[in-house]
Amino acid sequence: MLTLGALVGRDELELAFAGGIDAARYESAGVTGLTTLTLPQLMEGEPQRRLEPGSLVLVTGLPFRLRGHAAVALETLVEQLALDKCAGLVVNATPGAHQPFPQAIRELSSVLAIPLLVTTAPLREWVTARHRFQENRLAGAERRAAQLATLVQQMPAQLADPRAMQRIADWLARALHVQVLVSEPQRVLAASPATAAETLAPAIIHRSVGAATPERAGGPHTRLITLAPAHGADTVLAVARASAPFDDTEVRLLGQAAKLLGLLDQARREYRAAADASRAARRAAVELLLDAEVDKARRVMAPQAPGLLEPETARVFVIETARTHRDAAVRRCEAVTAGRALVIADPREERRVLVVQPIQEPARGARVGGRAATASTASLLGGAGSSGGIGGIGGTGELAGASGGPGWAELPGASGSGELPGVSGVHGTAELPGTAELPGASGVPAELARLVAALGADASLSGSGVYSMSMLAEALKEAVAAQRFALHQSDAVALSAHHTDLVGLLPPREAQRWARHLLDPLMRHETQWEQMRETLASALAHPYTVAARRLRLHRNTVTRRVTRAAEALNVDFGTVADRIAVGLALELVTRRERPAGAAEPGATPPTLASLLAAPQVLAWADTLLHTARGDRRDLLTTATVWLTHDAHIEPAARALGLSEATVRSHLRALERHTARDFSSLGGLRDLQFALHVVTGELDVADSRGVLCPAT
Repeated sequence: MLTLGALVGRDELELAFAGGIDAARYESAGVTGLTTLTLPQLMEGEPQRRLEPGSLVLVTGLPFRLRGHAAVALETLVEQLALDKCAGLVVNATPGAHQPFPQAIRELSSVLAIPLLVTTAPLREWVTARHRFQENRLAGAERRAAQLATLVQQMPAQLADPRAMQRIADWLARALHVQVLVSEPQRVLAASPATAAETLAPAIIHRSVGAATPERAGGPHTRLITLAPAHGADTVLAVARASAPFDDTEVRLLGQAAKLLGLLDQARREYRAAADASRAARRAAVELLLDAEVDKARRVMAPQAPGLLEPETARVFVIETARTHRDAAVRRCEAVTAGRALVIADPREERRVLVVQPIQEPARGARVGGRAATASTASLLGGAGSSGGIGGIGGTGELAGASGGPGWAELPGASGSGELPGVSGVHGTAELPGTAELPGASGVPAELARLVAALGADASLSGSGVYSMSMLAEALKEAVAAQRFALHQSDAVALSAHHTDLVGLLPPREAQRWARHLLDPLMRHETQWEQMRETLASALAHPYTVAARRLRLHRNTVTRRVTRAAEALNVDFGTVADRIAVGLALELVTRRERPAGAAEPGATPPTLASLLAAPQVLAWADTLLHTARGDRRDLLTTATVWLTHDAHIEPAARALGLSEATVRSHLRALERHTARDFSSLGGLRDLQFALHVVTGELDVADSRGVLCPAT
């Protein structure tokens, strides 16, 4: 590469550094090209383009004394040369003339490190020098064409790379010193620099691109090329520059680039069509599964993933991340699950990714109460159980069956939790004696946990237990509920797989008989039952104002219906026991399948206590409270007294002789041990039933208006 020192040494150019310029500082500066400007061009603001780094600019026709607008224009030119990292500024002067640069310009050149030079050679010598520079540029263009040909040979391995178009656009912009835009009518696919669209949009709008031959449009220095005219594609490569028109070498280079971009565009269209179809199929399959249309979901996925949905059971995982990162999270989930799961972006929640992992049936003896049992969270990820906050403790709120007085201001469930009656805040499946780890149970959860760790602090993972394919809607609710605990974990993961669903463990036929007997006064009249079951379910789970908004009813209407229900059932919704019992009965009647076979006429309905005496329930309760019993604090006693006082913090603290803060601390610790949310009716229910079974120190509602004493 030529240097300023080499040019100064050529006698024919009669070139020297201006007075006051440190020649030694700039002699090694490289020169890549020559740009000439006349005084009129300088006064008009030329050059109006970005100059190539290393360019030497020659200004001719300057007056004997540089002042006024000419001096200002020259100062502006020096500033542009500095921005474009040019080699220097040369002015043509007559032999023996005084210093052609004013003091202000010399000072500016020193600050910006742009050397000033003076030549007394005839202009023809510089024309010859410019030709040499052009020859060098032609050789460089040929080298760049060879580089592009090499890139074409590498393209088959990069067709699916979404950044390939932008890389080629950047390369063209650098190689030809042009603005580059690759676009289709709906969007910009690549632009270099980022502002190229503003410059080239008018030319594209008014273009008239030939079917086979690239043509000029919008002026001699703008070219538009259709990338794939034979296929009717409307993607266009547009390039423009304000300097010299494109020469033959550059036109050939653009043609090669257009072919390359055409291949990328074709691959992009085909990949997008296939990806859209695949994404639509996966979304449809998940929606069908959530609607319990398992056979239809299998037919939808059969062409794309044969056999994926053949298992009868599955787990659901929920990943939450920033809205802007969700698409990337979906792609990474698809990669790590590697065809073992369905992955979709949740259409109902913009931050959520849903993962459905089909799981083969466990071995005989590994099912409890109709639900498959899984290994503990520790066996899956080596982590501990999830934690949660006691959102309703110490708060205020109105509750079903209560007037909003102080007696029930602190009951968990008053916080507006999204839980339905009888649905646990977080529950999974328990590892009971004789159960075995399910095939594949550790693979997908572990991969997703590592992925969430890589996604950053705004990502979290929750999961469900193993459900029948026809009950994936319940699995999704469980996984969504578990999200509230994930944020309290150091790894942002809460799979809750070491617990089971209590309702699934109850003897199904006896549980239905008990529930229908309890709710019989409401179920005798169909119209009344239709009103009551929806209203009561929402009112038990939420404050009246929230329930009314969800049901699109007036708050007073909700209050009247709940009051009538309490009178008909002979219960007091101001007590924990009655509230939990009615919530459980509602879930059994409205959300669980009724077992085949009718009850014997006149048979005495079972009691809730007898349902909880089942061996599998005892095992569940023991598992739920196992780690809490090992805590050095007497957490179970605190919880028992708290529930005995109908979930009031203040009287429970007085009875225990502890501070209210200590009681709250104990309850939060117990939440972490049990992976339950005590601000939800379901979490409160699991705690009460487990304490009743394990400690025998807590009563449960046996029937309408009757308590079953602890044993």
